[in-house]
Amino acid sequence: MLTAPDIPARPQTVSSARPAAGGTRTSVATAGLARTSAAAQSAGTARSRDRFVDVLRVSAIVLVVVQHWLMPALSYDDGVLVAGNALATPGAWVVTWVSQVMPLVFFAGGAAALYSLGRRRRHPHSAGGREDGTERQPHWLADRLRRLALPVIPLIAVWLPLPHLLLALGMPAQPVDLASRLAGRLLWFLALYVLVTALTPVLARLHRRFGGAELLPMATTAVVVDTLRFGAFDGAEPIGYLNILAVWATVYQLGIAYAAGSLGRLRGRRALTVSAVGLAVAAIAVALGPYPASMIGMPGEPVSNMNPPTAVLLAITAFQLGLALACRPVIEAWAANRPVARGIDYLSGRLMTIYVWHMPALVLVAGVAVVGRGWATPELLSEDWRSAMPIWLATLTVVLSVFVRVFGRIESRPGRATGAGSWRVRASSVSIGLGLLALTINGFAPSMATHPAGPVGAALAIALGVALLRTSRRVLGITPPPRSQLTGSPDGAEEGKVEA
Repeated sequence: MLTAPDIPARPQTVSSARPAAGGTRTSVATAGLARTSAAAQSAGTARSRDRFVDVLRVSAIVLVVVQHWLMPALSYDDGVLVAGNALATPGAWVVTWVSQVMPLVFFAGGAAALYSLGRRRRHPHSAGGREDGTERQPHWLADRLRRLALPVIPLIAVWLPLPHLLLALGMPAQPVDLASRLAGRLLWFLALYVLVTALTPVLARLHRRFGGAELLPMATTAVVVDTLRFGAFDGAEPIGYLNILAVWATVYQLGIAYAAGSLGRLRGRRALTVSAVGLAVAAIAVALGPYPASMIGMPGEPVSNMNPPTAVLLAITAFQLGLALACRPVIEAWAANRPVARGIDYLSGRLMTIYVWHMPALVLVAGVAVVGRGWATPELLSEDWRSAMPIWLATLTVVLSVFVRVFGRIESRPGRATGAGSWRVRASSVSIGLGLLALTINGFAPSMATHPAGPVGAALAIALGVALLRTSRRVLGITPPPRSQLTGSPDGAEEGKVEA
């Protein structure tokens, strides 16, 4: 049976019984016992969480947000908004070897997924599961899909009408179209995350059977795809898109291996050695191979390490993860501080909202400052840039905080166990994934409004996926137990967090 090693079982919630007539003492005693249990449960949650995974995921998402806010080189003239990339500056590629942290996001996601799946198997009777846990996987996946899809719904509700409203108010078409596409472009992450989440039970079984040996053929697949992409024949470039799954599923599987305890010996000098080897392999691949130096896509570059991803990102994964594991004791000690832990818990419950809304925040601020006021972003690292960027980042942070305050309630509200049938969950994952993919490709561009893969079609696909999950609960007649009985923790505070 799949378990989550090194994560202790949580104390069970003691539910208060209804007092008998005249049973005031019993009622008081029961209430006191419930409060004591809740306190113990909270303490147990703090001890059982994998703070290392928490910190990696939160830090990585924050760094992604900051990088996306600093990258655009924006100017506006005669109705045309020009958006370049500040990291295209000569020598700035070095920064991307550290700032390209999507490997850490997928690693932490794989670890959190195994922790979460293990929790559900330790509660086999919750929401209709069998003793052996064989019916838990559809219910687990349904809950994960819900947590991924719901934060996108407010984004759709805002951006479906917004471009048409802006055009009606007289805004130039080009900046509106650019902003509308940009608002959906980064949803590629959620589309891919739906896929690897759906594959989690299979990947967990692979690791249970092979104990980490499965990572070698998975990584080799990415190398083979690159070999075919760059050297097989003319026109083979589309083959590279197979690495969207091959590369990121390998990194995700590393997270599963970590949560299963297979990376326990990778610490200290061993971890630093892995980091050094990963850095060396990446440097050699860039120096001798067809790979560009930047780990993010650059305008005008014939090859991107991100779209589609290349195998060199696996070397960057080894470099970054080795460093992180070497620093794990320091990270865990820092995260054990109560103020830090509270901050991490708060952000962990809103990470998808932060990710989904950080680009709309950029669109809003850039629309006012660049399009409305005629301001242009200064040259990277110039004196004007150093003076302007603190104000730029502070303004964006305030705007994003407002968005998170308004829309984060959807992500952070108490979840409900889902008694979904397996076919409904599979259909939901396909529908949600296709909807997110369509938004990634076409965004909310007004010119695509009537296209089947346009924003309206994508919104309907995502809505259908969510509706399948909700309908399945009613069809099966399952009354979900309180979330605390499923997780043993306050809402949104789960061991090995991260939910999305």
